[in-house]
Amino acid sequence: MPETTEAPNAPVGAAPATTAGPPLLDLTAWTCPAPLRDQPRVVMGHGGGGALSAELVQHVFAPAFGGEVLSQLADSAVVSLGGARLAFSTDSFVVRPLFFPGGSIGDLAVNGTVNDLAMSGARAAYLSCGFILEEGVEVEVVARVAGALGAAARAAGVEVATGDTKVVEAGHGDGIFINTAGIGLVPAGVDLRPQRVVPGDVVIVSGAIGVHGVAIMSVREGLEFGVEIESDCAALGGLVEAMLAVTPDLHVLRDPTRGGLAAALNEIAAASGTGVVIEERKVPVPSAVANACAVLGLDPMYVANEGKLVAFVPREHAEAVLEAMRSHPLGAEATVIGEAVEAHPGMVVARTGLGGTRVVDLPIGEQLPRIC
Repeated sequence: MPETTEAPNAPVGAAPATTAGPPLLDLTAWTCPAPLRDQPRVVMGHGGGGALSAELVQHVFAPAFGGEVLSQLADSAVVSLGGARLAFSTDSFVVRPLFFPGGSIGDLAVNGTVNDLAMSGARAAYLSCGFILEEGVEVEVVARVAGALGAAARAAGVEVATGDTKVVEAGHGDGIFINTAGIGLVPAGVDLRPQRVVPGDVVIVSGAIGVHGVAIMSVREGLEFGVEIESDCAALGGLVEAMLAVTPDLHVLRDPTRGGLAAALNEIAAASGTGVVIEERKVPVPSAVANACAVLGLDPMYVANEGKLVAFVPREHAEAVLEAMRSHPLGAEATVIGEAVEAHPGMVVARTGLGGTRVVDLPIGEQLPRIC
């Protein structure tokens, strides 16, 4: 048997070297700080709106369900039924804490689904609502959440038409989970989908990004940043109507929730086959959000929003659409941040303030768990 020697500076877990060849590494003793792409089990990153989420949908759910409508993988499905074009969407909300500056899980449950419908150009008409309650949660808390949900629905001009309640054993939930589904009518002539994006389209964001995610994190972790940061949670149906009143020929709208603005831009670039170039300095990031992200080691581009949208607009309509957005309370800070280009199809690139460029990639997992 050959003699063994200790390899100098050998990594932890390395097997002793032999004179017969290079050292053999025991990889079973190694760990990885980030989830691997071939995880055999579900990890939190699968719900983060990034690459892991996309892989779960593309390799598990889409093949299982099939269907031409589902293959569009949009925030809401647009279907024809009885001569009408309907947008149909569903979403589940598992935010912690249940109440946060600027809103609650009840507000999110309404506005999140209303906004998914609005991104198809539809004005939400009816919602369903399913409450999953954990045994032991206080009825007063349930009542507060239900009250907030009802108020948000009335403010958005939508009716909660049906619902369901389930209770799970203590320790098998997190107080309250909510699922909402919604339907709305899509106006004639409106066709919003990423496949319509073409080089030259102008990219507009409706306002400051990263606010919701930082608001949730500040409450959850008890952090203070010198100023209270409130969630931007809001229903965007009225803002979208104002934009469509200028022209129905908008190409695509997206609300950058999980995965933030970066994920939304990457999804649009990949689906359209165009490249996207943004000017980093033009992306509106409030100083409070920028400071909080610096402390937490986060990039605001990847932090979730709940009351903002990003639009790809034909260049000839961009100025008029931007003016209409700025005339609406939810679009007062709207700004042009970039354009769609022929170069680097499917890729998002940011021009930095120093004159360089960087790739804005799709996140693998998530930066902030449980924020919507």
